[in-house]
Amino acid sequence: MHLHKKIEEMAARLRRKGRGDAGMVTSEYAMGIIAAVGFAVLLYEVVTSGQVRGELQDIVRKALSARM
Repeated sequence: MHLHKKIEEMAARLRRKGRGDAGMVTSEYAMGIIAAVGFAVLLYEVVTSGQVRGELQDIVRKALSARM
């Protein structure tokens, strides 16, 4: 059997296998959105806390006052 024929057959098998469940259902999207919103809220709380806000301001202040 020629190499080209083997490659074609392998590609055909992979295409057939890939035709299963191609996407998420609505409930999976909903759970993904809920998880993303939860993570965003947690990240917002961390970033807006007093200590982190002060650290970020110090970083920005140092970056803006750096000599080039």
